[in-house]
Amino acid sequence: MPAHAEPDDARLTALLSDLRARLGEAAVQTDDAALGPHLAEARGLYRGRAAALLRPADTGEVAFAVEACARAGVPIVAHGGNTGLVGGGVPHGGVVLSLERMTRVRDIDPVSATLTVEAGAILAEVQAAADRAGMLFPLSLAAEGSCRIGGNIATNAGGTNVLAYGNARDLVLGLEVVLADGRIWNGLKGLRKNNAGYDLKHLFIGSEGTLGIVTAAVLKLFPKPLARAVAFCGLASPADALALLETVRRRVGAGLTGFEVLPRFGLEIVLRHVPGVSRPLQGTHHTYALVEVSTARPGDDPAAALEEALGEAMEAGRVEDATIGASEAQNAGLWKLRETLPEAQTREGGSIKHDVSVPLSKLPAFLEEAEAACVQAMPGLRPCAFGHFGDGNIHFNLSQPEGMEKAAFLAEWERFNRIVHDIVDRLDGSIAAEHGVGLIKRDELLHYGDPVALDLMRRLKAALDPRDLLNPGKVVALSANPPRALP
Repeated sequence: MPAHAEPDDARLTALLSDLRARLGEAAVQTDDAALGPHLAEARGLYRGRAAALLRPADTGEVAFAVEACARAGVPIVAHGGNTGLVGGGVPHGGVVLSLERMTRVRDIDPVSATLTVEAGAILAEVQAAADRAGMLFPLSLAAEGSCRIGGNIATNAGGTNVLAYGNARDLVLGLEVVLADGRIWNGLKGLRKNNAGYDLKHLFIGSEGTLGIVTAAVLKLFPKPLARAVAFCGLASPADALALLETVRRRVGAGLTGFEVLPRFGLEIVLRHVPGVSRPLQGTHHTYALVEVSTARPGDDPAAALEEALGEAMEAGRVEDATIGASEAQNAGLWKLRETLPEAQTREGGSIKHDVSVPLSKLPAFLEEAEAACVQAMPGLRPCAFGHFGDGNIHFNLSQPEGMEKAAFLAEWERFNRIVHDIVDRLDGSIAAEHGVGLIKRDELLHYGDPVALDLMRRLKAALDPRDLLNPGKVVALSANPPRALP
C-alpha cells in the first residue's frame, strides 16, 4: 500500500484553486490562525499538519471536495468538533474537511420519533431540537456543548445514557455518506425494519472517518422523562457497587438510566479543585456510586422506587451510606461530582488514560487486579478508575505520583498499556470502549485484535478507500509508513 507523499506545489495550487472556485474563497483557508485549532488533539498529545482547511456548506460541496482531492491524491481528515481523545482527528498532511457549516435540522417527525440532521450540528443543539418537539435525544457526554453529531456517529460515541439507550450506533436509523471517490450514498431512511441487503450504515458508524464522511443522519427520538431521582452512595468496594446495580436493576428495570462509579481519590480531587461542589456524605468510603432512575409515565415516583432499592441494599450490607437529591438542583449537584472528575484530574498532573470495558460480572476483579498491578509497577501511583459502571465501561486513569515530573510519567504510557490491557484481554474485555481506536490505540489493536477481524477491517478499508485517502493511518494502517501511534 502506498505511503502518502506531500503533493507538489503545482498540484496543490491547482487543487486549492478548483476548491475555491466551487466552495468559495472563505471556505478554503490556509492561514495558521484557521488551521491551528484543527491540527492538535484535544489533550495536546499530538500535533499534525495540513495544507488547508475546507469548510463546505452542503453535501454537494463535500462530494466535490472529496472527488477533487481523490483526483489529486490528497488525503482528507474529516472534522466535527475535534473533541476526540485518541488522536483520530489529527491530520498528517493533506487537508482537513470541517463540517461546522452543515448544521441544519432537515426534518423532525414526532409521530415516527425521528430527527434528520446534518453532521455538523452540535450535540447539545440536537438535544435541544428534540426537546422543542417534546421528545428526547438521549446521547449525552461531557463534550456535548462542542462535539458534533457527525463525529459522534463516526466514533460510535457512548456517554452516560448508554445503560438505558445504547451507544450512538443504537440511535441511528439512516445515514447520508460521501464515499472516498466523491459519490453520495443516500441511506436516509427512518425505518425501524429494513432488511433489503447489508445494513451499510453500520460500516460507517464507528469507522472514525476512514471509510466515508457522514454528512447527515436520521436519529431515533424517545419520550421525554417527566421525573427523575438521583442518589449518591458510599460503598465498601466495587463488588458492592455491582451488587447495588443488580438490586436497582431488578427493582426498577428500564427505569434505571444511569449508574456511574468513582473512587475515593476521584471524589477528593473534585472536592479539592472544582468550585461550587460539596461533600455529599459524611465520612469517606472506598467507592462511590451515582444512581439515576427516571420515568416518562405520569404519576410514577422514581424517588420512592430508588429509596426502596437503596433500603434493600443497605439491609444486605451493600451500601454504607446514601443520599437522594431532594430537587433538580440537588440532582444536578450530585451529577456534577461525577461530570467534573476528568477536569479535576488534570489538576493533579499527568494522567495515563485507558478507556476499557469488561463483562459486568468481571468488573470488580478487573479493578482490584489492575490497580494492584499498576501500583506495584510504580509505587506512589494514584489510580483513578471511574465511569460508566452500569455498561461495563471504565476510564482506568492513572495520576502521576506526587512530585514526579509529568514528562517522565507520560513516557511510561506504553508500559502501563501492557499491564492494563493484558488484564482486560484476559478477562474478555475491550481495550477501546467508547473513545475509539484513532491513532493512540492503533498499534494496541494490532497486539490484541483477532487476526481474522483485523484482516476483514483491512479488506473493508481497501475496498471502500483503495487509495487510503480518508483519515489514513487511523484504526488500521494501510500505508507503508503510518504516523507514530503513541504520544
